[in-house]
Amino acid sequence: MAFRLKLVPAETKIDFFRWQFVTFGFSALLSVLSVVFLLMFGLNFGIDFRGGTTIRTESTQAVDVGAYRDALQTLDLGDVAISEVFDPTFRDDQHVAQVRISAQDNVESVTPETINAVEAALQEVDPSITFPSVESVGPKVSGELIQTAIYAVLASLVAISIYIWLRFEWQFAIGAIVSLVHDVLITMGIFSLFQIKFDLTTIAALLTIVGYSINDTVVVFDRLRENLMKYKKRALRDLMNLTVNETLSRTLMTSGTTLVALIALLVLGGDVIRSFVFAITFGILIGTYSSVYVAKNVVLWLGVKRDWSKKDPKEDGSPFSGAEAP
Repeated sequence: MAFRLKLVPAETKIDFFRWQFVTFGFSALLSVLSVVFLLMFGLNFGIDFRGGTTIRTESTQAVDVGAYRDALQTLDLGDVAISEVFDPTFRDDQHVAQVRISAQDNVESVTPETINAVEAALQEVDPSITFPSVESVGPKVSGELIQTAIYAVLASLVAISIYIWLRFEWQFAIGAIVSLVHDVLITMGIFSLFQIKFDLTTIAALLTIVGYSINDTVVVFDRLRENLMKYKKRALRDLMNLTVNETLSRTLMTSGTTLVALIALLVLGGDVIRSFVFAITFGILIGTYSSVYVAKNVVLWLGVKRDWSKKDPKEDGSPFSGAEAP
């Protein structure tokens, strides 16, 4: 007999609405706190959005941030941030740091002469130091990237809301959008609170979160549509509980297997992709939560019209009458 892994029993009867005001209130609190964090701390924009130059250093000697900073003070570079990079995959004699130099006013990027001066100053401190990569982005380009990133996220939300509206009903579209905004906002709040680097790869992660979360929400909504046709007299709250219980195994299995790969990347993938992987990992967790506790709550509070007038009195009053189950 084949062995089949089951994360949850075949039939569950969990009342997901038992603590609906607590769970929805918790989500509202996190969303408000995220807005507060964004207003107070802002985002730790990466070189893509801030403009300037990032020099990555590597040496066999331990990084001395204070010595690096003292060596660069005489160059009059303006805003300079030096941070040591830690990664479990590094060798014992591999010490990595990042030197971030913000672009000056009315200057497109840090000049090659300045970069050469920085490298020379650091080599005086540590002759074994090397410079594996140098990234430069001008302020004008970074401003355009911020604008484009905002448009990309907003366009995805609008397109998804239209799709849900056409596929289901407007109540479902509002529930889906509230859920997606909840996921994106809280993820950005975490990035603001812990000042995790926010760059173009993070925007890609946010769009991935939006796609993953809406996929899970659509699965729940699709099963709810089937149950609305199957159980015409059952209360909407009971139908939603039934629906989430029926899709719970699929939700946990999909999220769980995805998280296994993401956690491996988070631990072993290196610092270059860490902010990207962290955003997706956290987004999947919060997205799974919102699919169960946010989207359906909004639909329940808005209500779904189930008493539609029909010419044929024998036809069911469900808005999905006559539609074939997928």
